[in-house]
Amino acid sequence: MQKAYNIFLNALPVVIMIGFIPLVPNDYLLTAIDALVIAALLGARRAPKDGRVFLLGVGVMLFFEYIFVSTGVETFSRQTLLGVMPLWLPIVWGYAFVAIRHSVPLLVSDGR
Repeated sequence: MQKAYNIFLNALPVVIMIGFIPLVPNDYLLTAIDALVIAALLGARRAPKDGRVFLLGVGVMLFFEYIFVSTGVETFSRQTLLGVMPLWLPIVWGYAFVAIRHSVPLLVSDGR
């Protein structure tokens, strides 16, 4: 039960950022809010290489989301990034990579 709780805590910032989406209709403002939340989280935790994991997540998801949208697999009504997707989307995905990075050791550990 403790593992599940800790994994939930790792995912909670992503859930909160997703919760902001319907509340903040301006993509530029939402991106700024998400960036501030992520900067605070990365600054508070200070885990080695989290910044690199975040940047990897942003880059990888920007690439794949662009491919998905370009092939018609996905569509977005908010298209402030490259004219195809919301500006905040790869930013939130980038932090999701960090949350996953912190959750994987919990999943594979033998302890509680």
